[in-house]
Amino acid sequence: MGALGLSPSRTGDAAAIAKSLSAPEAFGAIFDRHFAAIHRYLARRIGRERADDVAAQTFTVAFERRASFRLDSSDARPWLYGIATKLLANHRRSEQRLLETIARLGAQPPAASDAGDSDWELAGALARLQSEQRDALLLHVWGELTYEQVAQSLAIPLGTVRSRIARARAALRDELERTAAAGSRTEEAL
Repeated sequence: MGALGLSPSRTGDAAAIAKSLSAPEAFGAIFDRHFAAIHRYLARRIGRERADDVAAQTFTVAFERRASFRLDSSDARPWLYGIATKLLANHRRSEQRLLETIARLGAQPPAASDAGDSDWELAGALARLQSEQRDALLLHVWGELTYEQVAQSLAIPLGTVRSRIARARAALRDELERTAAAGSRTEEAL
């Protein structure tokens, strides 16, 4: 049972949000159901410390705007990811610096790290993506949203989501192939 006795199996997010309009504490069910996933997504994008703040901001904004939630949607995740992604725009420079730092460290990964070289290369490739492509791709892959949910989160057409994700995948593939080829040439020279 969630907050106020709402069972996730018997009522959707829409019911909890609708109830929270007259009983604000009912919004606790939304927080309980989705905070961990939103926080995990944000931590992967901007680091754990900053994710704490942005996740809290996400739910604060969601609570303040709960009257605008489309009650015909039973899942609040796309809405919450959309809010989180918009808040990330304010933190985009931090995200870019984090990805670039990880990529720079890729030349000499820390000995104590359990991350493989491919993790460092991927971080560098992600840092070089256009932000719109990175948002769509990471909502789909790390946020585990469908293309339709990504479109809802970003308030863009489904075709735009498909295009951005396809372009992001192609750019990542090209970048990782270039990195692998450069690594092979370096090993041959040694």
